[in-house]
Amino acid sequence: MKADTRKVFKRNILDSLGCAISALPGAPFTALRDQFAEYRSGGSCTLIGGGRTAPDQAALYNSGLVRYVDLLDSYMSPGGLCHPSDNFGAILAAAEHVKASGEDFMLALAVAYEIQCRITAVVPVMAKGFNHAIQLAMSSAAGAGKLFGLTDHQIANAISIATVDNISLTCVHVEPVSQWKGFSPGMTGMRAVYAASLAKRGFTGPSGLFEGPNGLLRMFDQNIDIDWSDDSLDVVKLTVMKKFCSLIHGQPVLEAVLKLKRDNGLGAKDVKHVRCDIFQTGYDIAGGGAFGPKDDPQTKEQADYNLKYLIAAAFLDDKVGPDQLEAERVRAADAHELLRRVEVRPDDVFTSRYPHELNARLTVETVDGRTLVREQLGYEGGLAKPLSWGRTVEKFHWLSEPFADSELRNNIIEAVANIDQNSIEYLMGLLGRASPKAVFRASHPGIQ
Repeated sequence: MKADTRKVFKRNILDSLGCAISALPGAPFTALRDQFAEYRSGGSCTLIGGGRTAPDQAALYNSGLVRYVDLLDSYMSPGGLCHPSDNFGAILAAAEHVKASGEDFMLALAVAYEIQCRITAVVPVMAKGFNHAIQLAMSSAAGAGKLFGLTDHQIANAISIATVDNISLTCVHVEPVSQWKGFSPGMTGMRAVYAASLAKRGFTGPSGLFEGPNGLLRMFDQNIDIDWSDDSLDVVKLTVMKKFCSLIHGQPVLEAVLKLKRDNGLGAKDVKHVRCDIFQTGYDIAGGGAFGPKDDPQTKEQADYNLKYLIAAAFLDDKVGPDQLEAERVRAADAHELLRRVEVRPDDVFTSRYPHELNARLTVETVDGRTLVREQLGYEGGLAKPLSWGRTVEKFHWLSEPFADSELRNNIIEAVANIDQNSIEYLMGLLGRASPKAVFRASHPGIQ
């Protein structure tokens, strides 16, 4: 792995851990711990925030943490997107289970990133009605299989076993968005780790997963032409990062909202009407288009996929972080009153530039008769302005401050910076010390 690629991977790893730690008090994770206690307690793998369980359940739990506050990385393609860090919890569990080195963990994670993103680049999975957890099954199984020391034949079987029963549908994103949107990837990773273990013991999967009768080529109705002879591991450089608790399509929108708000001293009481022009995919998924209306969000899962709510929250609270996804905030009367004054429309020019550019235009009509416009071309965290290691460290402190004291936070940052020189066991020992509840004073202003 090249030095510059290695540096970017460390950034993404730290980003994933910040996302995970910030999600620890989420109600679903209490429910998962109860389930683990009922079905299996103890095991070879550490839960972030303390406790141990079996590798497959650790994959589910830690993957769910990374995804929960919707601040994880993304990879964009014309036919959809994927979140490469959805692989993180599964590969982490597999690595700890076999007592892997940090170097081996990072290499397996890089392999998983490549597989998931290369398939996403050539198959418009979401446009065909399927969810990107399909290619996640392949990438997580391959990464776990590599850590488990499987042969090429065994890895092929692990991929087949994990994928054939993981045909995921895009309807998981449709209104009313359910809790399962954020946990489907974790379940995929859980099954991928288990599939890799079965393949190690001789289990076989269908050999016609791709080209065979009724395989993926028929399902996708196209060839899957990928140059697997290219052994570079540079796709991580094409991942984009988030500053706001929002789907990736909302990042330029929220940057524009806060810039307009702060430059003009606007409060929610000053806003008569907001129009957001955005690319078609952003409109369909989060603006009230093909995926359903966005007029009455009630849950976290609906809020972070709702541009109307996100814009309202930014005007009201001057930020969009984990607090803005709490159910009480989502359902608050002031947020619902303001989101009714927000209109979202598709824009043909922005659509033509997507996904290479994620652009938006905000037009705000004020109660005193002004019309304020900001056209946002890209955003911090996008390909044109990548999030630096220093900014990722800031983001990590912001997200993890309530759950870890400064010494522990700094030790985790140092462990990630030197992950290729230490064991995964060392990193997991630190992560297991994070508090599952917010017990430390939080004063970090965030990075928004």
